Amino acid sequence: MPPSRSDIRAIIDTYLSQHAEERHSLDRLLAVLNGAEEPSSRTTLPGHVTCSAVVIDRDRRVLHIGHRVTGLLLCPGGHVEAGDRTLLAAAVREVCEEAGLRPGDLCLTPQFLDEPIDVDVHDIDANPAKGEPAHQHFDVRFAFYLTAEQPPALALQDEEVAGAQWLPYADVRSPTLRAKLLAAEAEGLDGQPEPINASALIHDQHGRYLLHLRDDRDGIWEPWTLALLGGGREPGDSSLEATLRRELAEEVPGLVPGALTPYAVEGATSVDGLAVPIGVYAGCWNGDADTVDLREGVLLKWFTVDTLDRLRLSPGLGDLIRRHADEHPTAEDPPATARPLSGEAPAGTVLHVVGVHLHLEYEGKVLLGLRHPNSAYAGGSWHALAGHLEAEAATAGIAREAFEEAGLVIDPADLELVQTVHTVDRPGAPPRIQLFFRPRHWEGTPEEREPDQCLAWQWWDAKDLPEPIVPYTRVAIEGIRAGRSYSELGWER
Repeated sequence: MPPSRSDIRAIIDTYLSQHAEERHSLDRLLAVLNGAEEPSSRTTLPGHVTCSAVVIDRDRRVLHIGHRVTGLLLCPGGHVEAGDRTLLAAAVREVCEEAGLRPGDLCLTPQFLDEPIDVDVHDIDANPAKGEPAHQHFDVRFAFYLTAEQPPALALQDEEVAGAQWLPYADVRSPTLRAKLLAAEAEGLDGQPEPINASALIHDQHGRYLLHLRDDRDGIWEPWTLALLGGGREPGDSSLEATLRRELAEEVPGLVPGALTPYAVEGATSVDGLAVPIGVYAGCWNGDADTVDLREGVLLKWFTVDTLDRLRLSPGLGDLIRRHADEHPTAEDPPATARPLSGEAPAGTVLHVVGVHLHLEYEGKVLLGLRHPNSAYAGGSWHALAGHLEAEAATAGIAREAFEEAGLVIDPADLELVQTVHTVDRPGAPPRIQLFFRPRHWEGTPEEREPDQCLAWQWWDAKDLPEPIVPYTRVAIEGIRAGRSYSELGWER
């Protein structure tokens, strides 16, 4: 089946969100998408969707082919066929048929990813030999980089193609495409492939590696194989590490590793056969994989290096893990992660409850949440974003809470401890250590993701805090403003 009407409409809507000024010029395309006929069928008249591939080399030149019928120099492209899974797949097929490239010779650009660089409307003359009247093509164009440093030898389709040329951006024949290329050049559209996917090589420093079993369904890379967690870059991602942290937050929100360090760039192949460079980041985590809220895939498990030969792994993953293990010798025994601690505390020791809190500042204001009136703690009061530690580092804990409660993405490495409040509510109650962390950077806008706990997030002037407010939250904010790092509350002196 060709791409569905809804899929094509989603692509065009995304394009128009970036180029709203072109909506009027695409009125006829939108009318086709709202009509009853198949948008990509060549029998749909007076116009239908076609696809082209904008192939860019390292010298910022674009591949053009001589079209025998029209005599024009064009980017490779043509009609969508029944076996094309997506419009992008149709563009890949066309350039491979017409120019003799292989899908693996191409990769997506970080500027456009799998979104169109251009959508052009042009007139097609009548072709009596094929029984086709004059009509229009709504050409959806996708940008690709060549993976090789030099353009490979072309094997042109002699029936339709008469020669090929590589033209600089400024000489590209299509005016609309030329304008897009020149504008994107200033944003780094330079023909140099770079990773657009990111994966997490999560290990526990004791010889175990965390692997994710992928779903077995259409559209999934290498289905039913064990792979690393991660995914593809999206237009809103500020960096490749931000891509990875967003993917982890979406796939396994309870898994928040500490520092993520670039480790390697690996190659993979997409479902359309394109080359996909992947940035691999190494990070440590000591959690219990069986208790993680896995939202994508089938399962998440720890594996040791000696079991890799018995597993169905994504290509090259076994060698990657072995290389990392050889470079990072570990202790023989894995940690007793998430198991009850053995033994008793020393005589006279009183165990403390540890809470972690987010001190988020913006233009002199601090973020507070209004607790639900029925909340078990501080119902109806304003309070910092907070939670109790699980079997995790404090910075990982508050980063996890920030995403779970408000959808904020924070790298634990970007957190600094700015206040500790040692509290006791009343005589005989368990004492508590309240840690307040301030992020140097965060991504996202606060949203109410746990409405049964928090009704609203609001920014408050740090000099004029609301009432009622949790007492130790006020103490912490006032201490931070005064430059103190430690406060006490509730203790008898």
